[in-house]
Parts: sequence; C-alpha cells; structure tokens
Amino acid sequence: MKSLQASHNPLSNSFIQLEVLNTGDETISSLPKFSEKLRALGLFPLKPLNINTLQINVGKMCNQTCKHCHVDAGPDRKEIMTRETMQQCLDILASTSIQTVDLTGGAPEMNPDFRWFVEEISKLGRKIIVRCNLTIIVANKKYNDLPEFFKTHRVEVISSLPYYSSHKTDAQRGEGVFNDSLKALQLLNAAGYGVEGSGLILNLVYNPSGAFLPPPQGSLESDFKRELKLRFNIFFNELFAITNLPVSRFLDYLMVSGNYDGYMEKLVNSFNPEAAQNVMCRSMISIGWDGYLYDCDFNQMLDLKINHGLPDHIKNFNTEQLNQREIVINQHCYGCTAGAGSSCGGEIV
Repeated sequence: MKSLQASHNPLSNSFIQLEVLNTGDETISSLPKFSEKLRALGLFPLKPLNINTLQINVGKMCNQTCKHCHVDAGPDRKEIMTRETMQQCLDILASTSIQTVDLTGGAPEMNPDFRWFVEEISKLGRKIIVRCNLTIIVANKKYNDLPEFFKTHRVEVISSLPYYSSHKTDAQRGEGVFNDSLKALQLLNAAGYGVEGSGLILNLVYNPSGAFLPPPQGSLESDFKRELKLRFNIFFNELFAITNLPVSRFLDYLMVSGNYDGYMEKLVNSFNPEAAQNVMCRSMISIGWDGYLYDCDFNQMLDLKINHGLPDHIKNFNTEQLNQREIVINQHCYGCTAGAGSSCGGEIV
C-alpha cells in the first residue's frame, strides 16, 4: 500500500489519495463501491435536492496544524482567496435565493479581506457561519475583538473542541490549544455567545481522535455541556459529532498507523441508507479559495471538481444547471453515511 507525504498535501498528491481510496490492498479492493450502495437505493446518480448553502474556503493559512485536518492547513500555506473572487461570490448571492454562507479555511479570519467579506454578506441579509478554531481569537491582539465583530454581524460561530480536557485536545490539535480555546470560549461567552436567550449561536465540533466513529451526538453533547459548565463555567448551544473522512492528514495517519484497512471496512459496514438520503452535498456548493466549485469540502481537498460538463468556477455559476448536476462521489463518501451519518452540521439521522 502506498505511503502519503506527511507534509502539506499539494494538488498532485490528491491523485495519490484517490488511488489509495480506490485500489489499496486486496481487502480494500474487495469492498463495494460507494456508487453500488447508492444504486441499490435508487440514488445513483446522486442528485441535489436544492442549493441552500455556499460553503466558501477563503484560504488554507492557519495558526494551527491539527492532526486530523482534512484541509492540511497550516502557517506555511499561501493559498488565499482574493477580494475579486469574494466579489464574484457576493454577486452570486445577490442574484440567487441562497440563504446561508459558511466560511471556512484554514483559519478564515487570517484572510486580509475576511472582515470586509463578512460585512458585505451581512448587507445582503444572509445567514453567516464562521468555522473558527478558537485559538485565533487569542493568538494575536488584532484578533481579540473577533467576538464583538461576530456579534455585530450576528455570525454563527462553529468551533472545534476535541474534548473537555487538555490531554485529548492538545494531542489532536497541538500543545497549549486547550487552554487557549478555553480563553476564547470565555471571551465568546462574555459577548453573549452560547448564553441562553442571546440569539448568538456558539456550536462546538467533536472529531474522534483515532480510527473509530464518534459516539452518539446527544449523549456527547450532554457530557460536554455538563463538564464545561462545571469545570470552567463555559456555555455553548449544540455539539456536532463529525466523522473523520479518509482524506489528507487523517488518511496519512490511517496508513502510517496501519489502521486504513480496518477503518474503511468499518465505514462500509456502518453504511446507513437513511443518512445517504440526506448527505450535505445535496444541499450545498463548496467554493475553493481560487473560485472553483465542488460538491463538498472533502471533494475540494481531493480536487474532485464539479464536472459532467457543468460550470466549475464561480464566474460561471449557474443555479439552474447546478441544481440538476450529478454529484461526484468516491470511496471517501462512506464517511458521510456511516452510523448516524456525518455532515458539517453533525449527525444526519
């Protein structure tokens, strides 16, 4: 079986990832294709339901290098969305009924035009989600006012917190991350985020720290709420349990640790037909930092652009055509349909 580079994943490496996902060893090759599972349900080719969300990656630069990061983000990444591409996104929003904009990265706040972009989206009256890694808020004084900036524009904040203790959190996201995350959460709470009745939404994300599926989201959320309140007097709204997909750094971990075969078998054997009906790619379009279009954020990292002759760049965005597209799938898609299912908003069923 091939070995992946441990450094950041250049575009050419996406082909290595796909080869691993599709061929691997004899055990993996014998697993059913994701398309076969969908065909048995009458879902192939997989088609959209309706585009209600634009998920926009504004750059891969980040102040962290988390072990599970499927974006392979970090301080050395130079890919940053330009204001010109942001304006093209704004033009699409102004001309369509798409209601939600989900901003991600890297650390999206590190894009020099991030605040301008949020302000312009806010003027259009759209719901704004920012996937904030928390530590960026306390990383530098210029980011300390982010909670108040988010509050001004009624931004929904979604942040990763692997666990309510330092050991598991720092092991996954880096030394000192847990304490910095607590400081950021306290600042967000002070601004009203996660506080009952404030209307300011603060949601947390849990990703497993190894080659296993997340536990039930409801019980996990109860544990997090109880422990964070008891230990640190921290509040939040919901917790999203998200399955790690075999992409980028997590795929590298699976292969180096010898867990790849078992993990893929686990995903396939946990396939949930109900989750397959409601996968997130059926209601969103993912936009890369350079303006190219993808069915989801994971396809973006594998360079699986929207295809079948459809426009694949924001400058040629066509809502009618995109609502009729055939969604690009591959073996990594099993991650979204395993168990209770997984999306950027947590469990599907």
